[in-house]
Amino acid sequence: MESSSKIISSLKRPELVQTQAYVNGNWVSSTSGDSFAVNNPALYPKSEAKIAEVTSMTLHDFNNAIEAAHRAFSTFQKTSGRYRAGLLHDLYQLMMENKDDLAKLVVLENGKPYADALGEVTYAASFFQWYSEEAPRVYGDIIPSSNSTNRILAIKQPIGVCGIMTPWNFPLAMITRKLGAAIAAGCTSVIKPASETPLSATALGYLSQLAKIPPGVVNILPAAESSSVGKLITEHPLVSKVSFTGSTAVGKILMKQSASTLKKLSMELGGNAPLIVFNDADIDKAVTGAIASKFRSSGQTCVCANRLFVHEDVYEEFSNKLVAKLEETTTLGNGFSPDVTHGPVIHDRSMKKVRQHIEDAVSKGAKVLYGGSTRPDLGENFHELTVLGNVTTDMLIAQEETFGPVAPLIKFSTDEEVIQLANDTRVGLAGYFYANDVTRIFKVAESLKVGMIGVNTGAISEASLPFGGVSESGFGREGSKYGIDDYLITKSVVLGGID
Repeated sequence: MESSSKIISSLKRPELVQTQAYVNGNWVSSTSGDSFAVNNPALYPKSEAKIAEVTSMTLHDFNNAIEAAHRAFSTFQKTSGRYRAGLLHDLYQLMMENKDDLAKLVVLENGKPYADALGEVTYAASFFQWYSEEAPRVYGDIIPSSNSTNRILAIKQPIGVCGIMTPWNFPLAMITRKLGAAIAAGCTSVIKPASETPLSATALGYLSQLAKIPPGVVNILPAAESSSVGKLITEHPLVSKVSFTGSTAVGKILMKQSASTLKKLSMELGGNAPLIVFNDADIDKAVTGAIASKFRSSGQTCVCANRLFVHEDVYEEFSNKLVAKLEETTTLGNGFSPDVTHGPVIHDRSMKKVRQHIEDAVSKGAKVLYGGSTRPDLGENFHELTVLGNVTTDMLIAQEETFGPVAPLIKFSTDEEVIQLANDTRVGLAGYFYANDVTRIFKVAESLKVGMIGVNTGAISEASLPFGGVSESGFGREGSKYGIDDYLITKSVVLGGID
C-alpha cells in the first residue's frame, strides 16, 4: 500500500492539502506556533501513519476569526439570494470537479473505503447544490391585521455569525450540510472541524477561496483541543447561532454554555437506532438493508442501526442469511484497496468500546455468530464485522451506542413488545423497520419515537431529507426545505396609517 505522502503527491490538485487555518480569506498559522499530527487510522501506529502536521489554533485565533466573521456579516447579509445561490453553485461544481482528490483525503484521515469516501463527496456536494436552489426562495408573509389601516409584514433575515462544530465520521458532509444553509441564508461562519479529520475541512476552505466566497464568510480553524474552543464559541457575544453534531453528553454541555447568551441552537446528537424485522418482511431485502445501515463506515455513523430486533418466526432465517451475506460480500482492509468494503475504526477509544460491548454481551450469554475478533495483522484499529445472537436488553450493547462494527440480534414476539423495546431509550435519532402490511407500517412509523424512519430501506440520508432527532438526540433540522430556517430570524414589521 502506498504511503500517505505518495497518495498526496498523486493528487490532481495537491493544493487541496492545506495545513493552515483559513481565516478572513487568508491562510494563517496559530499565533502560538502549535500544531498536531493527523494520522491515517488504517496505518496507525506505524511510522508511516502520519499524514500531516496541522496548525492548532488558539482561543485568541478563534476570537479573531469570530470578529472577522462579524465584520463580513455586515456586508454579506445584504447580498441577494441569487448572488449567494451562484456562490453555492460554484462550490458544488468545484467539489464535483475535485471529487477524486477529496475522496482520497477522506480515506487518508478517516479510513473509510474509497467507494464510501467518493459517495460522501457526492453527498456533501449535494448540500451546496440544494441550498443554491433554496437561497433565492427565502419567503416572508403579509398577514392581515385586525386594524384595517395597518399591514403586517413578516420578513426573514439571516441570524448572524454561526459557530459550527463537526465530527470526524463524515468530515465533508457534516460541514456542507450546515455551511450550505448558512451561506444560503446570508450568514457567516466559524468552523471547528474534528481534530482527527481537519484536512477535509481545510480543503473546503481552499475551494471556498476558488469560488470567490467573500473574505470572512467562511472561516475554518483546526485545533487539537475542543472543550475550550466550544466554550468560547458558545459564550461569545458576537456568535448568534451554534450548530453541533456529536455526542449527547457534549451537546448538553454546549447547550448549557450557550444559555449565557441565549443563542439559537441546532443539535444533532447521539443515537441508538432500532432496526426491526417483522415476520411479514422480505428477509433478503431486510438483510441487505441491515448491512447497509449497521455496517456503513464500519458502524461509525450516527444513524447506524444499533439494535436489531428480529421476530422469533424469522430469527433463524434472518441471522443465517445475514452471516452468509457478510461472508460473501465484505472485505476488511485499507480503504485504498479496490476490493475492500470496510475499513478500521477511527482510534483506540472506539476499539475499546467495541471490545467492551462484545465482551459484556458474551459474558451475559450472547453468542458470536460472525466475526468477534480484532485484526492486528491489518492494524491496531481493525476489528472484524461482528454479529451477536441471543442478545438481551440488559447488555451494554442494547443500552449504549456502539459506534462500531457490531450487530446485536434481539428476538421479539409481538408488535407491542418490539415498539416498547425500540422506544426504551433516551435518544431518538433514526429508526428502521421491514414489513409489508400497510396497517403495520403506519402503526409502527407513528409509534417509534425517532426523528427519521426508514421503512423497507436501510439508507435514508439525502439533501432533501429533514435530518434530525427528538428527545436527547437533539433538535433542529438540516437539509430539506426546513434546513435554512435555523439560520434565519423572523422579523415583524407593522405599517400603519394606510387609509
